[in-house]
Amino acid sequence: MLDTKSPEIQFAIEAVRRATLLVKKIQSEMVTAAISKEDRSPVTVADFASQALVGKLLDEAFPDDPLVGEEDSTALQSPGEAEKLERVTAFLATALPEATPQLACQWIDRGGSQPARRFWTVDPIDGTKGFLRGQQYVVALALIVDGQVQIGALGCPNLVDGYAQKIGGPGSLLLAARGAGTWTSPLEDDTNNFTQLHVSDRDDPGQARLLRSYEAGHTNVSQLDEIARALGTTVEPVRLDSQAKYAILAGGGGELIFRLLSLKAPDYREKIWDQAAGSLVVTEAGGRITDLDGKALDFAAGRTLARNRGVLASNGRLHHAALAAIQASESQKR
Repeated sequence: MLDTKSPEIQFAIEAVRRATLLVKKIQSEMVTAAISKEDRSPVTVADFASQALVGKLLDEAFPDDPLVGEEDSTALQSPGEAEKLERVTAFLATALPEATPQLACQWIDRGGSQPARRFWTVDPIDGTKGFLRGQQYVVALALIVDGQVQIGALGCPNLVDGYAQKIGGPGSLLLAARGAGTWTSPLEDDTNNFTQLHVSDRDDPGQARLLRSYEAGHTNVSQLDEIARALGTTVEPVRLDSQAKYAILAGGGGELIFRLLSLKAPDYREKIWDQAAGSLVVTEAGGRITDLDGKALDFAAGRTLARNRGVLASNGRLHHAALAAIQASESQKR
């Protein structure tokens, strides 16, 4: 069972819930239909504000724990970014009234630590394009100890019951703790009334639902199509952004996620904040996650999964079939 009295779990719940609600507020006020494709200012403001909030709360809860995050305040402190820093501070002050530009930068830079024996890692907004489209994105936080993810939390503003897509709905908070399962609670319900999630029991590759990104730049589309053919899947894929895919897999709404290597970046290695929380959410719900070679994800290699190549997540029952399909697709290119 989930121990909601654990200080670490209490911190993860509060930090992710508050950061996700702050990001949701920023999105509702800054993202409009008129926004241009190149205008990343809303996501930039939300990224910085979210990481600052988590950094401040970590200072209060576990001041000695390092935080490994995606952002730093260098760009915000450049002369031309004063207005953006003011916007970050103004939004942050709605959650932390004591916020000032100087404190905001200090809290953001809490995320500049290097991994240690015990540390937290945060992705303040995972799914930039989904955020800008008003679709799926998450706030992701994880505790890593001795290279193993111990706690993973996802704030999913556009999922209900932890895995069903509903844009503009009440949202979901997912919490996984090693050995205690994966659980979900309504995002705005601070009573912590959690329900356990489980992966699907589909074991026929032909019925596998692939959870795929909208963005072609995130993967190798042609190889993914080859893998789908090798599996013989006849089911329409589920398309969405971010680690919300892991939430949907954990709740039984899909069976397979492939993070293949883009042809444009064959040497790319995943950032730990993009995978840590979601990996535990999947495995504690009964699924399995490895790299494309079937190796366990190694979170002891720094800020990236430097010793892993890509990622494969599954409901467990289809993992061997998926690995075989990957191998078959790669052997065709040799």
